[in-house]
Amino acid sequence: MKKPMIKKTTQLRNMLMSNELEFLMEAHNGISAKIAEEAGFKGIWGSGLSISAALGVRDNNEASWTQVLEVVEFMSDATTVPILLDGDTGYGNFNNMRRLVTKLEQRGVAGVCIEDKIFPKTNSFLRTEAQPLADIEEFCGKIKAGQDTKLDDDFNIIARVEALIAGWGMGEALKRAEAYRLAGANGILMHSKISKPDEILAFMKEWGERSKTCPIVIVPTKYYATPTQAFRDANVSVCIWANHQMRMAVTSMQKVTKQIFEEQTLMNIEDKIVPVAELFRLQNDKELESAEKLYLSVADADKPRAIFLAASRGADLKELTEDKPKVLIDINGKPLIEQSINSFYDHEIKDISIVTGYKKEAFKFQNIKYVYNENWENTSELSSLLLAKKEIVDNCIISYGDILYRKYILSRLLEEKGDITIVVDATVENRSADYVGDFVTCSRAHTKSWNEDATDLKNISFGKASDCKTAHGEYIGLIKTNKVGSEILCKTLEELSAKPEFNKMKLPDLMNALLEKKVKINVMYIDGHWMDIDTYADVTRGQKF
Repeated sequence: MKKPMIKKTTQLRNMLMSNELEFLMEAHNGISAKIAEEAGFKGIWGSGLSISAALGVRDNNEASWTQVLEVVEFMSDATTVPILLDGDTGYGNFNNMRRLVTKLEQRGVAGVCIEDKIFPKTNSFLRTEAQPLADIEEFCGKIKAGQDTKLDDDFNIIARVEALIAGWGMGEALKRAEAYRLAGANGILMHSKISKPDEILAFMKEWGERSKTCPIVIVPTKYYATPTQAFRDANVSVCIWANHQMRMAVTSMQKVTKQIFEEQTLMNIEDKIVPVAELFRLQNDKELESAEKLYLSVADADKPRAIFLAASRGADLKELTEDKPKVLIDINGKPLIEQSINSFYDHEIKDISIVTGYKKEAFKFQNIKYVYNENWENTSELSSLLLAKKEIVDNCIISYGDILYRKYILSRLLEEKGDITIVVDATVENRSADYVGDFVTCSRAHTKSWNEDATDLKNISFGKASDCKTAHGEYIGLIKTNKVGSEILCKTLEELSAKPEFNKMKLPDLMNALLEKKVKINVMYIDGHWMDIDTYADVTRGQKF
């Protein structure tokens, strides 16, 4: 039997009354709220500063309370953990507070924090000495009005004391906190603007046993260098990281936007930011996809599948491949082949097979089909591909496992319409004379035009760059087939398997065999932005790719 979900209000109440220090992470819209939950936070702070900043206005009640309410509704819908809304002053008098509590409960928000300042408020870290505080009795009336209005006993009303911020001293802070406790506050948020925790720790000492029934919440934005253990030792209940998703988002947006403006291209940015697929995931597109199948009878799209050839050791890398094949060498913090797998995942390609050989037990990827080439030491690429022949159906991509490339290359390849398409790097003039690779001759050279005419493969051969000066480019190790192309390729692969020399054949041999049969092979030109990993120098360059 499925365990019933604990109400969000109860979750937040449990955090407030916990014997452990609990944490709330700032969020300002649905996606940042979901990110906070996925990171592991048990609760969310609906920051007034961050929400107003996201709306492009000042934190002075320039965003109306209904606009804030709309934002926090999306946040609540996107998450299963409780939200404590930064409700400023309650947006008016006791009557506004009553309506606010009603609307928050309707939207599944777990609580609201109100501060004892005058409406419209000013952010606590701006012109602090000039900020007037609300009358204590009037503020207590708001707390009582909210408590009398709520329908859920576990809905939480936190009273935020601004006396230390306004420079009114510890005596006033304690006086107000006690009054708010007696008025029914479910907790006290004690705020401080100094860079040390002295005021907070002094307050906690004076508050004493009252924290067991009226817990204390803090916001260490200014005294961030304080070890968190100090808050635990002082019996603080909840610590709020109050604006850090927004501030980091601004940092990243400024950096990326400036770079795009200056470079006038996305080429150097695309691989450094999350793929669009991650946005779809955070938006829970999978649920909609399932619903479409249930209610609209939508047929599955003909999604491609992928095959990686990864049976060889990579002996030239010596000690780096003693316990694993070269496709599992660490490049930028991840195994080499994992970066290609992730790129396929980003393009919604989930049906992936890897042909393994050397140290097959080193492969630990989940949800991957594995095909084992037990004779990997005495065979080459076509032997491995033949073992995975049943996976070459419909739309399929065949890839070397030891290559790195920018994501746009895969995006473009998936859009190619030919029966069989290979990817060719046209920048062969950059190769040193002794560089070896699979050089190709095509029906025409690359024009570097975005709308150039179709290009066909004429020949492919392995050799030194000095011997292939008339080549139009280098095959990088990516092939795409559609249903027709998969059938032709599989048939030709079977025919080649009868040849005595088959065990030594590579993918270029398969392509030349197709050309002999007058099969058209389309070429998709690129201008660099890829590399293969064969040597120590390649490994070093790959760390900067």
